[in-house]
Amino acid sequence: MYQHILVPIDGTPHSASAVKEAVSLAKSIGAKVTVLTVVHRFPTLPLGISSTYADEFRRHAQADAERSLAEAEQEAERAGVPCEVVKVEDRQPYEAIIETAGARGCDLIAMASHGRRGMSALVIGSETMKVLTHSKLPVFIYR
Repeated sequence: MYQHILVPIDGTPHSASAVKEAVSLAKSIGAKVTVLTVVHRFPTLPLGISSTYADEFRRHAQADAERSLAEAEQEAERAGVPCEVVKVEDRQPYEAIIETAGARGCDLIAMASHGRRGMSALVIGSETMKVLTHSKLPVFIYR
């Protein structure tokens, strides 16, 4: 069975629910979890453009990531499940998820799906779908 579950989160209620479910699964099978959040890397600004907005974006993104990771870590602690938290910065979250799973020796990725369909799924895209498409590891989707 699985021994190390990677749980990517994005600060949404969907990902918080996925943490609860993944922690419950980990507890039932004696696995540990690594909770990952990927902070979107702000694009490089052209010379001469103020970086105030970019700095503000980074501060808020980092604070939101820290809060989400702390909540996930507390969830695992309450359940008695060993947990590590990881925060990375990347422009392509799905790539960071897959790379982190490999680097940390995870054998399952458990993540939320927002359940978008139709045009919104096409326009917004899905990190979950990208992970499913590119990962060599099994992916468990919570919805």
